[in-house]
Parts: sequence; C-alpha cells; structure tokens
Amino acid sequence: MNLTRDRVHSIGWMTVLLVCGAFSMALMLRVNAVKSQVASSEKRIVYLKRDIDFLQTEFQTRSNQQQLKELNDVEFGYEAPRAEQYIEGERQLAALGKAPGPGAPSPIRYASADGVAGYDVAVASSGAQLLAMVSPVGGTASGVTSDAGSDKEGKALARDARNLGKRLARIEVASDAQ
Repeated sequence: MNLTRDRVHSIGWMTVLLVCGAFSMALMLRVNAVKSQVASSEKRIVYLKRDIDFLQTEFQTRSNQQQLKELNDVEFGYEAPRAEQYIEGERQLAALGKAPGPGAPSPIRYASADGVAGYDVAVASSGAQLLAMVSPVGGTASGVTSDAGSDKEGKALARDARNLGKRLARIEVASDAQ
C-alpha cells in the first residue's frame, strides 16, 4: 500500500478534525454541566432569600410582640383570662348585675301602639292590643270581636306574662321539682 503525500495529508486533517470535534463535544458537555450547577445554585439562592425574608419577618413580629408585652405591662396591665373568670351560664351572669345607682339612665323601653290617634285598636285573644285591619276597598275596620270568655283568658295571659320574670329568676333543683 503505497500512500501518497496528498493521501497522508488528508488523513492528518481528518484526524485533527476528529480530535477537535471530540474536544468540542467534551467542552460542550462540561459547559452544560456548569450551566446546570449555576441554575441549581440560583434556585438555592432564591430559596435562601425567601427563608431570610421569612426569618426577618418572624423576628420583627416577635420583637413587636415583646414591645407590645412590655407596653402592656407598663401602661395597661392587661392579663389573659383565667379559668375562674369564666361564668357557667345565664343565671350566673344575671347574678352579677347590680341595681341601678342614683342618677342612672332609665332602661330602654319599646314603643307600643296603645291609644294611637286616628287608628282603631283591637284586643286580640292574648290580651295585647293590636291595630285593626282596614279594608283598602271599603275603608272599614275589620273588628276583632271579644266576648267575655276571651277577655278573662286575655287577662290571665297578661298576668302570667307579668309573673314570668319571677318564675325565671327562681332556681329549682331537679329533686324539688318532682
């Protein structure tokens, strides 16, 4: 096999091209690996910045809580509720009430329709006074009839309603009720 000079020259260039291609391929793989490490490091930096922000916020919150606690201790003196401060029910709450002192405002009262001028007032079976229904066509009031039996019943219901507060204020033990 007789190799000519041109043939050796072309084989040499092919070898150089193959070696350069192998080196460029290795370099490309190395560059991609470094890019991957850089991206991973950037992600880690972002996570660490988030953690730092969270910890700074936590620290500021806790320091504010400490400042608020010190301010409360010095200025206000508020305390968390203790177990003995809670009440058991409505009756115990009602027992805490005090009689109105001298000069105290009167309690809130609700309006009633007793004796409204220009309106017919009817008495229902419960004893409460109601405004009579007026017909829009004829303009006449539809009266509520009350006979003597329902009047006595109405008075009894009104008396029971007045005594309701006294009955609710009385505490009955289960053994006493039987």
